[in-house]
Amino acid sequence: MKRVLILCTGNSCRSQMAEALWHELAGDQWEAFSAGSRPAGYVHPLAIRAMEEIGLDITAHRSKSVDEFAAQPFDLVVTVCDGARESCPVFPNAKQTVHWPFEDPAHATGTEEEQFAMFRIVRDQIHERIERFLRASP
Repeated sequence: MKRVLILCTGNSCRSQMAEALWHELAGDQWEAFSAGSRPAGYVHPLAIRAMEEIGLDITAHRSKSVDEFAAQPFDLVVTVCDGARESCPVFPNAKQTVHWPFEDPAHATGTEEEQFAMFRIVRDQIHERIERFLRASP
């Protein structure tokens, strides 16, 4: 089974959604994990809501530090924000590292529904990017 680590700065939104989506889309072909260079200590409630909307439950997820995974081997390390790309440690045991930047939905402004709309957009962008990657992977 292949292993992927998805990194973001806070590990509260994008990387959490990406971890759940990777599990859903890759089935038993990949093991997915997520972490942050500066973990927020929580999973954003709107990220939880956005995933619930498509039938994925991330309420048991927790914000994790990249340090928990530093010595582990990965087939792929994906950074999903520029902050993580700049501050993430080198993963000598990673076969491949890629950068897929997505806007941070936690910075969305407006009403809660307007903010939630941004979480949906980012969730769908992540879904599409993972799906495209998995289709192209051997």
